[in-house]
Amino acid sequence: MSEMNRILTTALLLAGAAYAQIALDSVRISAKDTIALAKFYQAAFGMQEVNRVVNPTGTEVFVNFGATVEAAKANKNPLMILMHRDSDDVKDPVPHVIFGVKDMAAAVAAVKAAGGSVTGEPRPFKGVVLGFAVDPAGNRIELIQRP
Repeated sequence: MSEMNRILTTALLLAGAAYAQIALDSVRISAKDTIALAKFYQAAFGMQEVNRVVNPTGTEVFVNFGATVEAAKANKNPLMILMHRDSDDVKDPVPHVIFGVKDMAAAVAAVKAAGGSVTGEPRPFKGVVLGFAVDPAGNRIELIQRP
């Protein structure tokens, strides 16, 4: 192997190692009636409610795949979070992607380096650190760093 090929191979392996620290955490969609929407996803796709959080702005319902609630709770796949919105009459109901990150500062730097932007500084929230970004096409991205 030539020296240039060895350098390129090493660089590619290191780049792959950096991406191994990032994983899809969950997907968030919204609806006026999140409980009814959770029932739809159960009937249509076999998803079970695994958690519910009542916020001042509305109820969030967390669902995952499983034949039973216990199986869905044990499922290690990313969750889908159904978040309340005031109306289902939305012209552009774009969900956003949520990534779990090991190093928030590095993730924010990577977003900026790749051409995205950060909407405010990352901040602590209920034991985690949250960051929000926008990709070059305008899609919202949420970053979560857990302890």
